[in-house]
Amino acid sequence: MKILVVGSGGREHALCRALARDPRVGSLVCAPGNAGTAELAEPRPLDVADPDAVADLAEAVGADLTVIGPEMPLVTGAADEIRARGLAVFGPSAAAARLEGSKAFAKEVMRAAGVPTAASRDHTEIEPALADLDVFGPPYVVKYDGLAAGKGVTVTEDRDAAVAAVRASLRGPDDRVVLEEYLDGPEVSLFAVVTESGAVLPMLPAQDHKRVGDGDTGPNTGGMGAYTPLPWASHGLPAKIVTTVIRPTVAEMARRGTPFTGLLYAGLALTTRGPRVVEFNVRFGDPEVQAILALLTTPLTDVLSGRRAPVWRSGAAISVVVAAHGYPAAPRLGDPIRGLAAAGALAGVDILHAGTRREPDGRVVSAGGRVLSVTAIGSNLESARGSAYEAVSRISLPGAHYRTDIGDPSRMRHAADVRRTDVASGEDPAGHRKKE
Repeated sequence: MKILVVGSGGREHALCRALARDPRVGSLVCAPGNAGTAELAEPRPLDVADPDAVADLAEAVGADLTVIGPEMPLVTGAADEIRARGLAVFGPSAAAARLEGSKAFAKEVMRAAGVPTAASRDHTEIEPALADLDVFGPPYVVKYDGLAAGKGVTVTEDRDAAVAAVRASLRGPDDRVVLEEYLDGPEVSLFAVVTESGAVLPMLPAQDHKRVGDGDTGPNTGGMGAYTPLPWASHGLPAKIVTTVIRPTVAEMARRGTPFTGLLYAGLALTTRGPRVVEFNVRFGDPEVQAILALLTTPLTDVLSGRRAPVWRSGAAISVVVAAHGYPAAPRLGDPIRGLAAAGALAGVDILHAGTRREPDGRVVSAGGRVLSVTAIGSNLESARGSAYEAVSRISLPGAHYRTDIGDPSRMRHAADVRRTDVASGEDPAGHRKKE
């Protein structure tokens, strides 16, 4: 098979890495790609926001399958255009991609499907939105309704910051803001492949770390690291999420005449009342997918097509993001990256590129806010974590920063303490049924 992977980040490098190991795959194209994907796949220039350009490229390269990585081409209809030309694509239609493209729409679908989520209200005008802030907070949760590259969410105890977030979300005539109740408890990411027949194939649950600083401090980012599996979570968690979240959502989308196929991501908080959906995405999440695919033993094309359920190797995986100076506010670009070969020489380590490019003189330099995803596997999380941070220590990028607490055992103990309900049974540890 010839596969076209659309995108240029760490997610796309992880997809290319997994596809390169797939015996069904003969060649890869990654557009536009980065310095890392270019070692595995033919790079091609591409405006990913232009659906016609994406479909044109799929035709031009003779792709047997196009795998769309980022949300923008999905929301703008690239999958629709590819299918209209009789070509195979992994990704939902633009109508189904509204689950990520509009947080207000996702809430509407969840309410109709009976999916547990935070109470919310959405607004198009500033004054009613500001009046509603105190209904939900503090902590205040303010979300820009549309796409914001994972950074359109403000969670704060500071009312002035919440007011500023509301105003920033409602700058244009078509803007909308969503206000939500705050959900307590650790967050979990679950990806599920949804086939055209409606089959749901869940993947390993993972935990992402969105805040830029250790201890979940500072502003939200696109994600600073992730690990899988989750030793503190119930073994029944994926099945429960499929039953209470994924299947009802898929059924509701079909009822609306916009069936969902592709990858549905549920970001959840494990609250004292049970799992609650924080958000939906309609593509693999970055950096969770880097860790998850590192443990996949099933050929990825078999999973994406629904031919086989995913099978996982034992052990654990972790991904640590190395970010550029100034990220997330104003990342500095063009800094040289050194030590990549030394870091990648460690056993069980993959250096997955995100915001990088190769200069004509052969140097690899930073070209985005999140520059690298240093991913490692090990017999357990402690082993994987040690390898990942050893690899990070071998990399030199002026002004770079990264979190030092990804997969920290003390954070897991805290997560286990917060997760008071057994998510598989709805009972607390003493066996008492919880009340909603």
